[in-house]
Amino acid sequence: MRDDPSLRGETAPARDETRASADARSWARLLVVAPRELDALALEPAAAILGRVSPGADHSLPHRTVSRRHAVIEWSVGDGRHTIRDLGSRNGSWLDGAPITATPRPLHHGAVLRLGEVVAVYERGAGPQVDAPEVSRARVPGRSSAAIALRAAIADAGPDPAPVLLLGETGTGKELCAQELHARSRRAGPLLAINCAALSPQLIESQLFGHERGAFTGATARSLGVFREAAGGTVFLDEIGELPLELQPKLLRALQQREVMPVGRARPVEVDVRVIAATNRSLRAEVEAGRFRRDLLARLQLITIELPALRQRRADIPALLAALLTRWRAERAASSSPAPTLTAAALEAVLLHPWPENLRGLDRLVHAIGRERGTLERERLPAWMSEETSSGSVEEAAEPAPARRRAPGAEALRAALEAEAWNISAVARRLDCDRRQVYRWLKDLRIERSQPE
Repeated sequence: MRDDPSLRGETAPARDETRASADARSWARLLVVAPRELDALALEPAAAILGRVSPGADHSLPHRTVSRRHAVIEWSVGDGRHTIRDLGSRNGSWLDGAPITATPRPLHHGAVLRLGEVVAVYERGAGPQVDAPEVSRARVPGRSSAAIALRAAIADAGPDPAPVLLLGETGTGKELCAQELHARSRRAGPLLAINCAALSPQLIESQLFGHERGAFTGATARSLGVFREAAGGTVFLDEIGELPLELQPKLLRALQQREVMPVGRARPVEVDVRVIAATNRSLRAEVEAGRFRRDLLARLQLITIELPALRQRRADIPALLAALLTRWRAERAASSSPAPTLTAAALEAVLLHPWPENLRGLDRLVHAIGRERGTLERERLPAWMSEETSSGSVEEAAEPAPARRRAPGAEALRAALEAEAWNISAVARRLDCDRRQVYRWLKDLRIERSQPE
């Protein structure tokens, strides 16, 4: 291959895993997720050749399916972002499932790259990436930037006595996060978790704050309630958005005055607990709708931690999948035979799946493939994965509808579609718009993909 002048002068070595630097410069890296023995590659605003033998030691991918000079990641000064192009590799390169050619393709945070049989996730951000080694990796696993930021937030919030509000989609691990916050708090009392959506509407007040004997029909004995049973510890209120409006002032009192009023008692009782609340709903929207008190929200969100969705931490998916698979097989005494593995293409499909149910969806995949043997091709993944991926509606529904922008014109749109092999996500990135906008343009311009004869 002829020498390319743009590929000279590779970058100097840099810390590969977290780039835990105190400066606030932007950073970028490739997190190699398969094969697992390969490491992360730090990237700078300069050219970086990716290959089995790289001019810069930081960018070598010593794998039999990777060419000596496989692909190059370059910095586009005008766009302020990295691009990637193939260098005539023997086994090909893919970006988010679409083939990479000699034409530069822009990279975005969370992009999935497949070079031969090496799979990696591109991450980019700004500011220091400082991990918190004291936070349990069992409860908060992962090496993605999202996992690192989550551990740092937990480390900061743990010792603080203020309430914490955990925000995140269903299945993002909010209860595990609450457990780690409690462990970091150094409070001697227990952690008691209660799901506000599962409480009996008739008994919810006594379940939270306790009751006296004879306070109501069936109250044959005195009950302390969760807030007093957790004395000196932590109360975790999951699905806080489901708490009835009439009980919200009483929770506010527990937070502000540190006292509760048991049912049937004339005087309040002091309590010493820390409150962690969690929801997958927009409490601001609930406030505007009159279903949640503004003053209670203000008190609960003194510390707010947002838990990333699985699709926002793609680099963690292989390790999470392996851990769930190991546990599943151990519970079923299936650990005597080798666990199934995934081809690079199958793993790529798993990484690109939207995972609307997050860890619960990953657990569903484990149940589907747990008893399989050998190496699984993409075609052996469960059918529901391709159905959810093709619809795209679940992931997009969580995002605000983008403003309509001017269509690029039929010919320009067709050119973009052909250049990206009709990968709508890639076309959207190329045109700097949302996937739904591309679909609207296709409908408005009556453009359909021609079927091969």
